[in-house]
Amino acid sequence: MNFEEFKNCGLRRSLNILSGKWKPLILHNLFEEDRVRFVELWRNMPRVSKKVLAEQLKQLEEDLIIERIEVYNFPPEVYYKLTEKGQKLGPILSELHLWGNELG
Repeated sequence: MNFEEFKNCGLRRSLNILSGKWKPLILHNLFEEDRVRFVELWRNMPRVSKKVLAEQLKQLEEDLIIERIEVYNFPPEVYYKLTEKGQKLGPILSELHLWGNELG
């Protein structure tokens, strides 16, 4: 495979979407619940700043992996949930989890 083929490779696109220190943990939290508030995600993720979390969520939203839902209450609430495309990652991430555990 040359570089031109690699640029259009599905594996490269997939890894680009999933790359990011917090994206796997974000997705793990979203697989556990139907929808999760921003504050709940932040509390479940040790040592991540709100700014970095918001950036990673924005990237996943741009890649159509998650959906941002705003509820106009007082105070306003923001939820995130997986899209259909994001839900398809479930079995893949589960297999990666098992594979990682086998490595020791």
